Amino acid sequence: MQTNFTAEQLRDPDTATSNQVLRTCVHCGFCTATCPTFLLLGDELDSPRGRIYLIKDMLESGRPADEDVARHIDRCLSCLSCMTTCPSGVHYMHLVDHARTYIERTYRRPWHERLLRSILGATLPRPGRFRLALLAAWFARPFGRLVPGRSMLAQRVRAMLRLAPPDFRAPGIAERMRVHPADGPRRARVALLAGCAQQVLAPEIDTATIRLLNRLGVEVVVPSGSGCCGALNHHMGQHAAAMGLARSNIEAWEKEALDAVVINTSGCGTVVKDYGFMFRSEPEPWRDRARKISTLACDISEFLTRIGYAPIREAPGLTVAYHAACSLQHGQSIREEPKVLLRQAGFTVVEPVEPHICCGSAGTYNLLQPAIAENLRTRKLHNLSATQPNLIAAGNIGCITQLSGGGLPVLHTIELLDWMAGGPRPAALATHG
Repeated sequence: MQTNFTAEQLRDPDTATSNQVLRTCVHCGFCTATCPTFLLLGDELDSPRGRIYLIKDMLESGRPADEDVARHIDRCLSCLSCMTTCPSGVHYMHLVDHARTYIERTYRRPWHERLLRSILGATLPRPGRFRLALLAAWFARPFGRLVPGRSMLAQRVRAMLRLAPPDFRAPGIAERMRVHPADGPRRARVALLAGCAQQVLAPEIDTATIRLLNRLGVEVVVPSGSGCCGALNHHMGQHAAAMGLARSNIEAWEKEALDAVVINTSGCGTVVKDYGFMFRSEPEPWRDRARKISTLACDISEFLTRIGYAPIREAPGLTVAYHAACSLQHGQSIREEPKVLLRQAGFTVVEPVEPHICCGSAGTYNLLQPAIAENLRTRKLHNLSATQPNLIAAGNIGCITQLSGGGLPVLHTIELLDWMAGGPRPAALATHG
């Protein structure tokens, strides 16, 4: 694609990077075939190719973003399926992230949009605040169906209440203890990204991760000062907040002698692995510090494959429908490891049709674009249920939350692997076979 940025514009490192990404695109349109929003809406501007044209025009002109551009970019899930499909290697993730930051800086949204985004950006990354918000939602949840109207505001309120968990969870061991010693001789020492929303919504995921790693001879630390990876703010265009959270993690992790930074939330893993890029324009030593952390980051399935996972229990005879989180299969190109591990643990693994299509979670997407998210959820649950499984397994808390309540138990892959390696039966399976 030909671009026409001025020399002055290209002095900005973000614009220079976007220029390189735009020039890679050859207009082939392969990306439209795997884009969830184009699949549902049929609008070229709601496809990666259409959004690329919108971003190019916006950035080249240097004018503030308008409502039309913001609407179509907001509808992008950042699922990155287009990057897997693209034969030219267009790095759409970096382009759309730049566009979101530019929109947030230059476009004044309606007051209720600004308020909601501010609340989400200030609440979700901080477990204490998020717990208080969920407590309020827990009391209001029974009245969700009574919220009137078809407006976007009404849809969002209903979505927030639907997604609130039915019970209130006590803090897990990842919050209560900083160091979790290995059982027996220590083979490795890793930091666990305990996350923000996950430790509130499903603390059993971190508990299962720590328990399994300890059993495999891995010491797990959750350093004080580490927390949200910054993804939630990053994907809402709140660049400064995202960078602040990333800095806190880098400072906390680099104080430890680590063999890896293990991440069991794939959306977080995609961002932490990109810290090196995010800090590319920062002064040294931040660039080098961020790059080092990025090289240490790995998904829990990668780490288990690396050190050798071994079950000790007999196969339970359960069929698991594996849901490939977009951030895992497209963002990190991790596709086979979780399935291999589940089969190694004795489960029969099945996959749905359209495994590349997003479930509609996408961080805060199911709160900001509830109608599209609900359509994608329905489509994904139909495809998963068609495989006739006993349960669904996924590697991302957003997907787990989005797909729950559809008639099948939805668990994190690590909960099943921990169970077959000596851990307790997951509570979600208590009433399912």
